[in-house]
Amino acid sequence: MTWRLAAVLVMALLSACAALPDARIQQIGDRPLEFVAHGGAGPVVVFENGLGASMEWWRKVLPALSAEASYFAYNRPGYGKSAAADTPRDGAHVVEELRAALRNQKLSPPYVLVGHSLGGLYMQLFARQYPQEVAALILVDSTHPRQLEGAAAIENQPFWVRSAVAVLITGTAKQELDLLPQTGEQVLRLPTFTGKPVFVLSATEPMKETSPAARLVNEKRVDIARMYPGSRQLWVEGGHAIPLEQPAAVVTAIRSALAAAREAK
Repeated sequence: MTWRLAAVLVMALLSACAALPDARIQQIGDRPLEFVAHGGAGPVVVFENGLGASMEWWRKVLPALSAEASYFAYNRPGYGKSAAADTPRDGAHVVEELRAALRNQKLSPPYVLVGHSLGGLYMQLFARQYPQEVAALILVDSTHPRQLEGAAAIENQPFWVRSAVAVLITGTAKQELDLLPQTGEQVLRLPTFTGKPVFVLSATEPMKETSPAARLVNEKRVDIARMYPGSRQLWVEGGHAIPLEQPAAVVTAIRSALAAAREAK
């Protein structure tokens, strides 16, 4: 079982963590959205969660930023107390819904985008689609646009892995997983994001795996940095759950991105 699939299953199991203390629910558009919005110095730091994960995955990161930055973290439709959406769960819809939520809260660009796992793929799409709205991009062990191809495809995993995914990945998460290849194509159809800081945080523990599927996934883990010329790839000790295991690495990257963005003004 690859580290990426194992992490997906872990996120599904941990998605019901206790709510952030300052979370609130507000009608945005035609549905309630659960989020945390903190005012402070700009640019606004925007967080996107992984597959099956809620905004509580950032609970060790957000407090470190409260005195120095403005930020927005939320639960995508269908997670936590955010109502499910009836639109397709591909990246294009996710990005537009996020932009609408930011406008609703009067949080103006440019943004420092921070995305973990599948959230990193969504943030890649945001940055490529709207580069003028982005001050920096931080990818936290991000999903690759071609993550589920070849030996890494779910249908090529052992029966028990496929069975576990079928049982644990349901509802909105399953819709997102099913449309992951489509989201990847949406990313690759657009020019890469350049000219602004890109930080690629990559987990070291998965690199120790040597199965054919793991090797393919780890090649993609390295390839993400290549996709963004001038990016800085930072190897973080531990597994895929970097926001929980190594939150200081995320905070350090955010602070570096904020400093660069403020200096560029």
